[in-house]
Amino acid sequence: APAAPPACGDAGPRPPVRAAIGLGANLGDAAGRLRAAFLRIDAIPSTRVLAKSGLWRSAPVEASGPDFHNAVAIVETRLDAFALLDALRRIEAGAGRERPYRNAPRTLDLDLLLYGEARIDAPPRLVVPHPRMAGRAFVLRPLLQVAPDATIPGIGPAADQVDALAGQRADPV
Repeated sequence: APAAPPACGDAGPRPPVRAAIGLGANLGDAAGRLRAAFLRIDAIPSTRVLAKSGLWRSAPVEASGPDFHNAVAIVETRLDAFALLDALRRIEAGAGRERPYRNAPRTLDLDLLLYGEARIDAPPRLVVPHPRMAGRAFVLRPLLQVAPDATIPGIGPAADQVDALAGQRADPV
């Protein structure tokens, strides 16, 4: 007998999407916290880390406080962008992240930078590509380390953007 058609609204499993996640921290053991965050991201259901950059050190942007440690993870996920963002927020909360004011020092910051080729405009919750990523060396340098051909939808190749950021400090650790 032929297989029954899928139930109404059952589209089956979601195809995997490659996404880029920016990691940052500048309070406590920032480097150790980023290493732990890579493991926690890899443990998100239906998600696996494909590549992780080295750690980079940068000065705070539009803020004061200690230098940041930054990194980028490339993941493959079957979660939609909002579910992935929710999982990232839970990891931040587990690391003690507080949001007392804009650009406050942080124990852990996880940003969804890219979600496949998608452009998502749902502020304030989610905007993809991340609206400030093309102007931040601490995002683009680790991104290019793990995805040298990365393209920012609506902007172009990430490599074309990084030269304009030569004045921003972002050094490999």
